[in-house]
Amino acid sequence: MPRTVKSLDVERTDEMAIETILLAVGPGDADRARRLAEETVDVAGPTGATVVLLHVFTREEYDETLATLEFDTSASDVSPDEVATRHRTVRSLETAMDDAGIDFEVRGNVGEHGPGIVEAAEDVAADLVVVGGRRRSPAGKAVFGSTAQEVMLEAPCPVMFVRADTK
Repeated sequence: MPRTVKSLDVERTDEMAIETILLAVGPGDADRARRLAEETVDVAGPTGATVVLLHVFTREEYDETLATLEFDTSASDVSPDEVATRHRTVRSLETAMDDAGIDFEVRGNVGEHGPGIVEAAEDVAADLVVVGGRRRSPAGKAVFGSTAQEVMLEAPCPVMFVRADTK
């Protein structure tokens, strides 16, 4: 006997739109930046979303990055946003966003990785957070990395996990 499926007219609201995507990167994401960019562009392009490129530094990572990048001013005069803008991984993501015609901004945050990502997601009213991770052994697949897991559990919006290239 054929089934009848009733169509429901669902009114689309602004709550359904993806307007802001937070792409969070950290010290281990240089090797997966291309994949993170591709997956983010695949969502941001059709939705017209703005991408916030976020680099969260621990205090030690921030101080090391300041020294490595040789800023001309004292550390107290340099914002985390400026440091993130000059970070190699963020620059490669900026290039990918430019090439794809995606609107973006860069943010930096100093603190623990997981809470820093969640805080930034709240601050920018993110509709989606994108985080990366590495391929895991069969036993390790049951548990994501601590940062990714924390973000997935605490973020105020959906989280997309992007695994590094498997090639």
